[in-house]
Amino acid sequence: MSTRNTQLDRSHLSSLLDRERKTYRASNPKSLALYNDADNLFGGVPMPWMNKWVGGFPLYMHSAKGNIIVDVDGHEYIDFALGDTAAMTGHSPDASVKAIINQIQDLGGMTTMMPTEDAQWVGAELTRRFGVPLWSFTVSATDSNRWAIRLARLATGKSKILVFSYCYHGSVDETFGVLDANGNTVARPGNVAPPVPIDQTTRVVEFNDLPALEAALQHGDVAAILTEPALTNIGIVLPEPGYLAGMRELATKYGALLMIDETHTISAGYGGMTKRDELQPDIFIIGKCIGAGIPSGAYGFTQKVVDLINSHKDADLLDVGGVGGTLAGNALSLAAMRATLGEVLTEQAFDHMITLATRYTDQVNEALDEHGVPWSISQLGARAEYRFTYPAPKNGTTSMQAGDDELDEFMHLYMCNRGVLMTPFHNMALMCPTTTEEQVDRHGQLFKEAIAELVQS
Repeated sequence: MSTRNTQLDRSHLSSLLDRERKTYRASNPKSLALYNDADNLFGGVPMPWMNKWVGGFPLYMHSAKGNIIVDVDGHEYIDFALGDTAAMTGHSPDASVKAIINQIQDLGGMTTMMPTEDAQWVGAELTRRFGVPLWSFTVSATDSNRWAIRLARLATGKSKILVFSYCYHGSVDETFGVLDANGNTVARPGNVAPPVPIDQTTRVVEFNDLPALEAALQHGDVAAILTEPALTNIGIVLPEPGYLAGMRELATKYGALLMIDETHTISAGYGGMTKRDELQPDIFIIGKCIGAGIPSGAYGFTQKVVDLINSHKDADLLDVGGVGGTLAGNALSLAAMRATLGEVLTEQAFDHMITLATRYTDQVNEALDEHGVPWSISQLGARAEYRFTYPAPKNGTTSMQAGDDELDEFMHLYMCNRGVLMTPFHNMALMCPTTTEEQVDRHGQLFKEAIAELVQS
């Protein structure tokens, strides 16, 4: 095994990047034309983050099935992005599609403001997987986090939420906080128009730092610790041994609720990290993949938290209390969730996906060792991501500092120009039930070739 200390020639990288940009632009004329004609879309795309696709414009989708996407120019791609977890099931899995069509076509009714039997089945299944007994439904994990935060404040009578620097919990105002050079809580760079200074609502500490966590909790004003059990969307930052157990102990000691968001980390297995590592959340958040692409989310509580919520008789949970929405818990999303959880994201599917992610990780490590490139890769079940630093970062700030826009663009374009899609926001790859060894090996070969080109100068 070689030492990972090879220094890359930045001028050589620039020339490679220029080549890949030209190839991308020449290969995708229909996508480029559609992008240039999007005069009525803010930013030229349905959502501004779609501009994070590299190459100057996004590819436009024609079709998607399993982990294969075809764009409007007729190019076929192996999809390792999978909707940044939203399509961890693979695109349009048969069981989910059948249930969706049945709800729309045969039963009828997508949003009726009435409960369906599916809700009870899904609630029981979520309890079986994650251990939390009482559930409510949303159309996204962002909404789940937002509404659960309000209820955590109600239950505890405390005002602040504690999060980790460079965490990700959707577009929730309280979570866009980081630490400055002096250790103060400040808004994340680029945060858009927060309603109040973030230090009024939020305390921020670094992940994997129990002393800092305890110091923040000692103020006595934290209603809930909101965390992924491993940070994602800033690379994968895994917890150090004993860290999550220590977090649970500190939450209990200082009267803060432990609020675990497994929207991404469900990749760890059938019951996410919560089941795998025997975590004990007071509040649990899930979204994206459980509806196989139909907007879906859920949040669950222990009985103790529900009793605290219900003790506030003046809180209007039925109308103007700011919890819930007309589309939440709709019949279509619940039909999709029932089929997806029952027939697609099974224990056998996770076994297959995790085995492939391990194969993927091993191949990346082999290439990095062979050429001595000082990058690292972290695996979380069916998910793996490389970062441009070695060893792997231990908190969100160091992972953020390992970012490299030119390397990001080169690696994404190199893969895309050869039929492999990576997640546009970062270098994350996700396996789904239809991913194959041959597809993983295709990425492994391309990754090895890309690294070999980078180290030549």
